[in-house]
Amino acid sequence: MTPAAAPETPAAAPALARRSDPWTDLALTLPIFVIYHLGVIFLPVRNAADPVTAELRALAKHSLPAYAALTLAIGAVFVAVLFTLGRRKALEPKRFLYLGIEGALYAVIIRLAGSYVVGSLRLAAGGAGESSVFSSIVMALGAGFYEEVTFRVGIFGVGALVLRKLLGSNMKGYIAIALWGLVEALLFSAWHYTGSLGDPFDAGSFVFRAGCGLLLTAIFAFRGFAPAVWTHAIYDLWV
Repeated sequence: MTPAAAPETPAAAPALARRSDPWTDLALTLPIFVIYHLGVIFLPVRNAADPVTAELRALAKHSLPAYAALTLAIGAVFVAVLFTLGRRKALEPKRFLYLGIEGALYAVIIRLAGSYVVGSLRLAAGGAGESSVFSSIVMALGAGFYEEVTFRVGIFGVGALVLRKLLGSNMKGYIAIALWGLVEALLFSAWHYTGSLGDPFDAGSFVFRAGCGLLLTAIFAFRGFAPAVWTHAIYDLWV
C-alpha cells in the first residue's frame, strides 16, 4: 500500500471511478471468450467478426476434444500470466459481480435511449428471428467480445489514437475523435446488414443500432474495453 500522505494512484481508485486498464480488461473478458469458444463449436454459424474459431479448429485438426483443450489452454495460460505479473486481483469474483451490474445498468440505458431515438423519428425497429436459448447465449457472448474488439478497439480506438497524435489533446482533437466515434457507430450499424447472414435493411433498426454503437463507444472511451464487452453481451442476451 502507498503511504497515507501520498496522492492516490489510478490503480488504487475505486473500481467504478476509473477506466479499466488493458490487463484488467483482458482478465475480465476472459470468461466470455472461453465460454463463447466452447459453445460456438456446437453451432452451424459463428460471429462474423470472429477470426479465431476457424484457426483453432484447423489447429485441432477438427477434433472436438482437441479444440476444447486448446481453448481451455489459452485461458489457463492467460491466467498464469496474470498471476506471474501480480495481477491476480483482476480475477477476484467481486470484480465480475460489479462489472455485471454495471453492464446491466448500461444495457438498460442503451435500450431506453435507443427506443426513444427511434420513437422520436417515428421509425419502427425490426426484431431478431427465433433461436434456441443455447445459441442465443453463445452468439451474444461472441458479439459482445469480437464486435467490441473490431469496432471499439480496432476502428474507434486506433482511429482515435491516430487523431490524437495528429491533432493533439485539445478541443480540435476531441471534436475530431467525437466525429470519428459517430462514423464508427454508423459502420457498426451497417455491419449488421452485410454478408449472407445479414439482416434485411430497415431504417428503424439501423438508427437504433447506430445509437447503441455510439453509446458503446462512449462506454469504451470512458470506462474501458471490459465494461463495453459485458454491456454488449448482456444487452444481446436481454433482447
